[in-house]
Amino acid sequence: MNLPKLHVAVLMGGWASERAVSLSSGTGVADALESKGHRVTRIDMGRDVALRLAEAKPDVVFNALHGVPGEDGTVQGMLDLMGLAYTHSGLATSVIAIDKQLTKQALVPHGIPMPGGRIVTREELYERDPLPRPYVLKPVNEGSSVGVAIVTEGSNVGNPISSDAKGPWQEFAELLAEPFIKGRELTAAVIDGSDGPRALGVTELVIANGFYDYEHKYTEGRTQHIFPADLPPEITALCEHYAVKAHQVLGCHGTSRTDFRWDDEAGEDGLFVLETNTQPGMTPLSLVPEQAAHCGIPYADLVEMLVAEALRVHGKKQKGGQHGATDPA
Repeated sequence: MNLPKLHVAVLMGGWASERAVSLSSGTGVADALESKGHRVTRIDMGRDVALRLAEAKPDVVFNALHGVPGEDGTVQGMLDLMGLAYTHSGLATSVIAIDKQLTKQALVPHGIPMPGGRIVTREELYERDPLPRPYVLKPVNEGSSVGVAIVTEGSNVGNPISSDAKGPWQEFAELLAEPFIKGRELTAAVIDGSDGPRALGVTELVIANGFYDYEHKYTEGRTQHIFPADLPPEITALCEHYAVKAHQVLGCHGTSRTDFRWDDEAGEDGLFVLETNTQPGMTPLSLVPEQAAHCGIPYADLVEMLVAEALRVHGKKQKGGQHGATDPA
C-alpha cells in the first residue's frame, strides 16, 4: 500500500468499561503506524478531546475506542462536526450497531437470523423469568460481552432472580433477554477493500468453562482460537455471507466482526447472528488482526488499510455522499 506519510491521531482509552482493551488496541495501532513512517499523536480521551484534536490538526483520526462514548455515535458525531476523517463506521451505523435491539430491527428483515427476545427491567426479573430457562441476559448497549449472564435451572441466583444475587441486573436498569442457543461460538471478520467488503474467514472459539465473556476474550490462554474453523463448507459460507450482509446493511466501514452461535445438531437452521461489532479490538489477542494475519495481511498493513478506507470515505462525504447505516459503498 502506497499511503503518503500522514499525521494520525490515535484515540484510545476513555472512561468506558473497556478502557484497558482500548489502551491496548490504541498502543498497538500507534506503534504500527510509526513503524510505517507516519507521525502519530496518541490521545487518551478525556473531556477535552475536541480541544486536543483541534490543537493536533491530524490528517486522519484512528478511532481505537471501545464502548461508550467512542463506539455509540457520540465521538463520531463530534468528529463529523470537526470535519475530521476517521476510521471505522459513522454516526448512524454506530448508534444502531451498539444497541442490540436496534441491530435486530435492522438485520432480521434482511434475512439475517438472530435470537428472539425482549427488553426487560430489573424489577420484572425480580418478579418472574422473562423466558423459559436457560436464557441469556445482556446489556442493550455494551460491547465485549460486558455484563452478560446465562440464567439456567441450576443457577444460584434464585428463581425468580433475587435482587441480592450478583449479576448485570445490579448494574443495568434494563437488559435484553434472549433464549440461550446451545452449540459453538463462531466469529467472522469483514474488511473493506477496493472491490468492496470481504469476509476473512470464520474462527471457532473454544472455551474450557463458561462462555466467551470479557475475561475469556482478553485473558491469554482462556480461549482457543481455531482458524479456519473446522465446519461444513455450507456453514462457513453462510457465516461469511451473513457477516458481509450485516456489514453492508448496517453501513459499516473499514472493518467489522460478526459473532454467531451454531447449534450443529440443527444444520443451517441452527446458525444465529448474535451481534456485529463495528470497532473490533486490535489487541494481541483480538480476532480481526489474527484472521488478517492468517490471510497474509500483517498487522501494520491492516492498520494502514483502515486509514486508507477512512480517507476514501471522508473524501466521499465531502462530495456529498453518506457515512452511515444502509450505505454499502
